[in-house]
Order: sequence, then structure tokens, then C-alpha cells
Amino acid sequence: MEFLLIQGANMAALGRRQPRLYGTTTARELDAMLRRRARQLNVALDILYTNCEGEAVSAIYKAERGGIDGILFNPAGFLHAGHALADCLKSIKTPAIEIHVTNIEKRGRRSVTAGAAIGVIAGFGVASYVLALDALVARLS
Repeated sequence: MEFLLIQGANMAALGRRQPRLYGTTTARELDAMLRRRARQLNVALDILYTNCEGEAVSAIYKAERGGIDGILFNPAGFLHAGHALADCLKSIKTPAIEIHVTNIEKRGRRSVTAGAAIGVIAGFGVASYVLALDALVARLS
């Protein structure tokens, strides 16, 4: 299986950006953790960090044309206004899981992209990513 992880706006600053809210795990450490778990699950994992919604949309369409099996995504800064990302995800057949480090509902946030996902995993810190990866593998197995 092959998955694509899209990390939305500001996620490259993970570990430095509001560590009281998002924790101290850096993007690099998270990537290493996810790649280890992906290897254990026999999954190829591509990771894209982008601050540009259009780049995320293009990467998803390209991955789908390439036969990607699943998509994981944290809309991050696209959370409130990521309508193009939501439309993209609704227009593909590839299953996608939305991920959040924090419980966004508890923080009074609402995701415009959540309705395009098969599920949302949130509130477990960076472990949310591992849970999402495991869930997508289980869904596709």
C-alpha cells in the first residue's frame, strides 16, 4: 500500500509553534516516527508539508492519478477556509482521514474539510497520526 500525508499550513513549525498547545515533537521527529510505523505496516509513505492550499490540491490529484491507496491530511491552517481542499477530496475516490493534534471541537474550531474525509482523528497529540495511519491500513485491508 502507498499513502500520502499532507501537512497543511504551519505544520512544518511543529515543536516550535505553540508547544503548550501542540507539544514539543518536531516535524522531523514526527516524520521519523510515522516512517517507522509505515515500514512496520508495509506501507510506503510520502509526506508533503505545504503552506499553499493549491499545492496540496495538486499533490492529491497527482497522487490519485498515480494510484495512491490512501491519504492522510492535517488541514492545519486550511482548517477554516480550505474549501478548495475539501472539494478536491470530495472529487476523488481515494479514502482520506483528517488528523488534528488537538481536539479542535473543544477549542471551538470547525473544519471545512472534515466532511470530505472518511473519518477524523483528533486530540491525541502526535499519536493522532499513528492512529490515523493504523486506521487507514485497517480500512483498506
